[in-house]
Amino acid sequence: MENTIDLAVNGTLMKGLALNRNLLSIGATFVREAVTEPAYRLWSIGDRHPAMLKVTQEGSAVAVEIWAVPVEGVSTLLMSEPPGLCIGKVKLADGAEVLGVLGEPFLCEGQPEITQWGGWRAYLKSLT
Repeated sequence: MENTIDLAVNGTLMKGLALNRNLLSIGATFVREAVTEPAYRLWSIGDRHPAMLKVTQEGSAVAVEIWAVPVEGVSTLLMSEPPGLCIGKVKLADGAEVLGVLGEPFLCEGQPEITQWGGWRAYLKSLT
């Protein structure tokens, strides 16, 4: 799509989840499911949303969705994200590098790490 940015999302922005409406409201369209290269770890922030960090050791692949986001909607989307989440570069298992939602390190302090579930959906399923 012209004038869009591919964005990797790993939590409540995903299809059918609580904040997916924020993507839809700015005209974003779903592109595909993907996984990151094995260089990330994931934390649950109060079981409300995840925070994904890139690490230099002991990383894993994390399930993400790729969305085509209109350039003019990126700032609106970012401002509607919970505090402590930001946009950064994310490397996918297929070698592609896209922008993605990441957590700031302070956000993860004292929160449970959920990397072993491989993604937010799998973690949520483990809670039921």
